[in-house]
Amino acid sequence: MIDYLTSNLWLVWTLICILALILEVTSGTFYLMCFAVGAACAVITSLFPTPLWVQVVVFAVASLVCVFCVRPFVVKYVHPGHDNRVSNADALIGSTGIVIEPIAPEKPGYVKVDGDEWRAVTEHGETFTKGEEVVIKKRDSIIVTVTRK
Repeated sequence: MIDYLTSNLWLVWTLICILALILEVTSGTFYLMCFAVGAACAVITSLFPTPLWVQVVVFAVASLVCVFCVRPFVVKYVHPGHDNRVSNADALIGSTGIVIEPIAPEKPGYVKVDGDEWRAVTEHGETFTKGEEVVIKKRDSIIVTVTRK
């Protein structure tokens, strides 16, 4: 088996390429795609009578070129606005919620947003009754500030 693989290195590089592509589908970071490109270049090199060390160098160089030159463009076009995405609790800002416990200027209440309950205060000393729709303007720890929709 080892003799077969050493005489058919293109098969080893092809397996590395396919494995990298399969793992890339699960990660989505586009790093493993670069290794798949490097392995594809090594497959082409292995079809000619070249020693293993040359194939490894071609794999490494092609992978590094892909990581530093191709990947930034791919990420830019596949994930536009990646730096501006908010997540977790910060994604609440601008969301609409329903008052589930009345909110008064002197007494905080609760709002339900996407199935989660948040302690809420008013922005301008308004009073909200149960069932009203409100918009979340800001968040301070576990307390959200709301206004009328």
